[in-house]
Amino acid sequence: MPVRGHRGTLVAVAALTLTLSTLVHSESAYAGTGVGFGPGSDAEQSGGSDGNNIYATARIEYSGSVAKGGSRGNVTSADVNWTPPPCWYAPYLGAKDFKEKMSKDIEGQMSAPGMGGHAGAALSELQRHYEDEYGWTDTPGYKDYNVENDGEGMFWAAVENPNEPDILKRNSCNDLPFWVDNGEAPPAQYEQAITPEILAALAYQAMELPDTEVTLAPDGTTKVNLPTWAWLDEAVFDEVQATAAINAPGFNLQAMTTAKPVSLRLEPGTADAETYPASGECVINADGSIGEPYAKGKADETPPCGLKYLRSSGDGTFDLQATITWEITWAGTGGAGGDLPNGTFGADQAVTVQEIQSVNR
Repeated sequence: MPVRGHRGTLVAVAALTLTLSTLVHSESAYAGTGVGFGPGSDAEQSGGSDGNNIYATARIEYSGSVAKGGSRGNVTSADVNWTPPPCWYAPYLGAKDFKEKMSKDIEGQMSAPGMGGHAGAALSELQRHYEDEYGWTDTPGYKDYNVENDGEGMFWAAVENPNEPDILKRNSCNDLPFWVDNGEAPPAQYEQAITPEILAALAYQAMELPDTEVTLAPDGTTKVNLPTWAWLDEAVFDEVQATAAINAPGFNLQAMTTAKPVSLRLEPGTADAETYPASGECVINADGSIGEPYAKGKADETPPCGLKYLRSSGDGTFDLQATITWEITWAGTGGAGGDLPNGTFGADQAVTVQEIQSVNR
């Protein structure tokens, strides 16, 4: 863990990493109505410990349509270059609680075998940083863990996004825990401090979009060269909203993401097919529906949204993929807001295509 302006050796830095990895546990889990970035969704708001990991004082809580059971959610960004934040800084503990935890951790590490030499020196410097006003460049030191200001602010610490597969990115929030007064913004140097925009990105990542099966006519089994109509009714194609919020003494932020369906893309599952329209992209109608329901007498008409298979599926089926594109925006505390990349969510439907049987007379 690099420390701003720290002059120690690589061994010393490794010792700091070992200490802080036990200090801040950053596992996250998603839940339908609430979630902590401590070990489990039932972490107390006042902080605590399970013997191995410390609970975060402020939890990110989700509401609305968010993925359950710890999954990442169903929405996928249409922008391959966009990713949610791999880590961030957030309120952690008050001064007295932070002092108690840090003192125990440092004492335990310094008494452990193999922690002498440069490693022990690094831990001593870390202890001085919080006890004796000893600081590094751009990182102020503290007197007695700032206990004299307990209740007037909190120490903030890094939190990893567990859904980020790149461990180097997860560890990019590598500053030591730092103090922020209640009601004040974190110092500008901490660019990854939690903001409504970060919360919006996390809500985006957790958002669960509804499973949507396209209605087809003919349904399930169609014929070669016979147009197949596809549509989605307005009733099953509504906006989806998800909210992420974080609350701590003197600090409250939230952001709501809204996903609005805008189009449906059909991919037949074989190159031997045509789509209507030719692009395969069916736009949303004025009433919020997509396509047009098939009605008797329209068998020879070209559907506004649909497809036509040019060969049989034989003894199997074709996997028709119907992907909905969602336009996603967000609004948060203080009037912040904007656009997020469009999201997509699709499902496969098995389609049997048969040859048209003719009778020779």
